[in-house]
Formats: sequence, C-alpha cells, structure tokens
Amino acid sequence: MSKKTQHVVPSSNGGWNIQKGGASKATQHFDTKQPAIDRAREIAQNQGAELYVHGKNGRIQGKDSHGNDPFPPKG
Repeated sequence: MSKKTQHVVPSSNGGWNIQKGGASKATQHFDTKQPAIDRAREIAQNQGAELYVHGKNGRIQGKDSHGNDPFPPKG
C-alpha cells in the first residue's frame, strides 16, 4: 500500500501548486508559498497524509507527517 501524500510545488507559470502524490494536475494554485503550505497542511491532516514542501528548485525542503505514526518507532 502506498502512502498518501500532498506536495507543495512551484508552478511553471509562477506561484505555487498543491498536488496529490502521483497526480499530474494541481489540486489548487496560490500566488505565494505560505498560503499553499497552510492549505496543504489542512488537506494532509484531513487525509492522514504526509506533507512535502518543495523549494523553487524542486527539492524537498521539509515534510510533516499527519498519518498514523507508530510510537515508539520500529527499529
């Protein structure tokens, strides 16, 4: 079973998009990054998903887990 993910990624026409992991189309578009992060965090919390925030270069800058994380961690 693959993990559910939400990504905040730079848009090719400027601004920032929220995309579900594996999707080719954006769920929502924002002019600035912070509102996109805030909305993506809400979506991830509702879905129990991982949130990945990408930088302008496309690399992951940070992530948040909103899923059912086991505690204590395995390993």
